[in-house]
Amino acid sequence: MTPEELSSAIRAALVEAASAGELAAPVPESVRVERPRNRDHGDWSTNIALQLAKPAGIPPRELATSLASRLLSVRGVSAVDVAGPGFLNITLDTASAGELARSIVEAGAAYGRNDSEAGHTINLEFISANPTGPLHIGHTRWAALGDAMRRLLVASGADVTAEYYINDAGAQMDVFGASVLARAKGEPTPEGGYPGAYVDDLAAAALAQRPDLLDLPHDEARAEARRIGYEAQLADIRATLQSFGVHFDVWFSEATLHEGGAVEKSVDRLREQGHVFDEGGAVWLRTTDFGDDKDRVLIRANGEPTYFAADAAYYLSKKDRGFDEKIYLLGADHHGYINRLKAIAAAAGDDPEHNIEVRIGQLVNLGGAKLSKRAGNIVELADVIRWIGSDAIRYSLARYPADSPLSLEGEELRKQTNDNPVFYVQYAHARTANVARLAAEDGVRAEDGFDPSLLADATEATLLATLGDFPRVVAHAAQLREPHRVARYLEDLAGRYHKWYDTCRVRPMNAEEEVTDLHRTRLRLNDATRQVLANGLDLLGVSAPERM
Repeated sequence: MTPEELSSAIRAALVEAASAGELAAPVPESVRVERPRNRDHGDWSTNIALQLAKPAGIPPRELATSLASRLLSVRGVSAVDVAGPGFLNITLDTASAGELARSIVEAGAAYGRNDSEAGHTINLEFISANPTGPLHIGHTRWAALGDAMRRLLVASGADVTAEYYINDAGAQMDVFGASVLARAKGEPTPEGGYPGAYVDDLAAAALAQRPDLLDLPHDEARAEARRIGYEAQLADIRATLQSFGVHFDVWFSEATLHEGGAVEKSVDRLREQGHVFDEGGAVWLRTTDFGDDKDRVLIRANGEPTYFAADAAYYLSKKDRGFDEKIYLLGADHHGYINRLKAIAAAAGDDPEHNIEVRIGQLVNLGGAKLSKRAGNIVELADVIRWIGSDAIRYSLARYPADSPLSLEGEELRKQTNDNPVFYVQYAHARTANVARLAAEDGVRAEDGFDPSLLADATEATLLATLGDFPRVVAHAAQLREPHRVARYLEDLAGRYHKWYDTCRVRPMNAEEEVTDLHRTRLRLNDATRQVLANGLDLLGVSAPERM
């Protein structure tokens, strides 16, 4: 019996109680079950009686007792205990618990997927680094977590668009173009320009594409250097993210907001909402009405739009494209943006508690990392990937909450020992694959027999309960936007698998021992564990190797 099937059985018992006049309260569409912290309390627990007791007007223990008597008649349920103020602790018989192994194998990659976020249309924006230089270690955390968050939300039924906001407008791009042109001419970097050696590569690309670059009038040459350098640098960013396994559905150019008049139109729209005013020759948005510490300038007195105006136009673009929910994942130095962005949402007529969500990620310190030879003063993401590997860095970043400062040791992440969490989990997956290979050589075929009642060892009961908890973990991690819950679950699952492996044999002891249904059934449990490990690692963007 899967947790979903047990949930349905409890709901059916509630419907039956309502029909019998014992429950005068609406029956919920779904009933949540979870593993008790103490396994002596049963396989699964639910607090549904506590939830419904007040609207039903009866004591929770009375309702729990009524439900317990009904659940005892459900096939596969061996015991139901009423605990505390009205919790139901449910124990499944061995066969029903073991049936989960077959269900997981049959579900395959779909196991763990759920519909808890169905109906949510989400725009998820993360990284959004300036296209004036390579991605660095400061972008790495949101690259890993943002993509894992996208995978979790999709697995939980949400319609998600991952978006990269290209900051390709403003004075910084002119400075960037001037820096590329200066290098092309063999001149020093202009004051306030970009000094990295990577600019030499961009200058070489500009000269290769436009051999006549240095013969053009200065302004035209700078514009061409800016265009070619921008395209080359953006291509480098895309390639780095691709090597990191990070996917974006949309690459949105800030420049298009200015070129298409979206910034001016957004000011007009906000003015129609009654939140724009003029003062000192400038145009302002009254964000203090929505909790901001001060009002914000949209258009300066000289007629130039501010970055905030572009932020407003960008938010309205997301709204116009049909995204009911907009999630922004920002760096540690962007705390001040939270109230500003929420004020934009409110000024646009949205609910800032529903339509916008801003998450701040803290800095990462990576011990042993070396400054980029190309960029000089940063640690490049591409160098980190080559040094540590995409799997190790993605997993290590995913296993901690985003709002906690993080210090990692690069050489520790490279070690193939059980002290390295990513190795520990990947090795568990590789071990399941090895068990399956060796079992096949011994003639153990899962399809030749399956008797879940044989999975009676204590380590099997624990492993099955952990496997059954995976869909709930995925749904909960998606709801809270916390991929680290999946990583910690995988480490727990790996530990329980290793204990089971040390206790229960899948293969015969020797060539003389007959292959039995116990071997075949345990192979199915082994394969179910492999599937859940693979599914969980995929949610984090980490590979599941079959040999290590």
